[in-house]
Amino acid sequence: MKKHPAEFQPKPSVQVLERMFQLIDVLASREESVSLKEISERTGLHPSTAHRILNDMTIGRFVDRPESGSYRLGMRLLELGNLVKARLSVRDASMAPMRHLHKLIQQPVNLSVRQGDEIVYVERSYSERSGMQVVRAIGGHAPLHLTSTGKLFLASEDPPRVRAYATRTGLPGHTRNSITQLPILERELSKARQSGIARDNEELELGVRCMAAGIFDDQGQLVAGLSISAPADRLDDGWIPKLQAAAQEISLALGYTTGQPTSLNRV
Repeated sequence: MKKHPAEFQPKPSVQVLERMFQLIDVLASREESVSLKEISERTGLHPSTAHRILNDMTIGRFVDRPESGSYRLGMRLLELGNLVKARLSVRDASMAPMRHLHKLIQQPVNLSVRQGDEIVYVERSYSERSGMQVVRAIGGHAPLHLTSTGKLFLASEDPPRVRAYATRTGLPGHTRNSITQLPILERELSKARQSGIARDNEELELGVRCMAAGIFDDQGQLVAGLSISAPADRLDDGWIPKLQAAAQEISLALGYTTGQPTSLNRV
């Protein structure tokens, strides 16, 4: 008889660890505390066995016992989870998806983050064959309103903050295509919220167009943007699904859950 793939998953060599993982899975499935009776039924462990392991986990603060006979996940797991989260690097998570996207489209792929009123380019995947002679180098920066990723960050903010940005910066232009008027910028940001894609139409550099998709963390907050740069006459909207797939892959690696609300669509 053919075995189900799940049967081939490795199990801990120490039985008590396997049982501990079972208990954690049961506790994680419920927001409220779970009775010892239910834990025993769902894990198949004898109540005395489950009770003994849970008590040991309580000593290590991996499990809390809010009242006699009931258990829930403990604060130690939150502390450890925050340590893991702190070690997650957007750049590290982005490298493989960026290379794959570049291989598919043969145009520069950029990773950038927000720093004050600008975006900063932190990584790029490109080749000499792409035909791009410009585009900011790693460490380069540019105003939010003149870049595709920058527009994503502005689109994730409420109108008063966008107006404050416009007042603070004066919306300076770099090319004849630059958006320097607030009403036009607000319309652009509305389009970005609706589609999840922001664009730069030769606004930062003549001859270069870009489009960007957002990268989100486990809280649905926009933490970076993934963008494609191409000569103005080569940017292809057919690349959008590939761009979105790469951005989502990176987001998932940072703890984002598919379908989770994001800062971009909460505005």
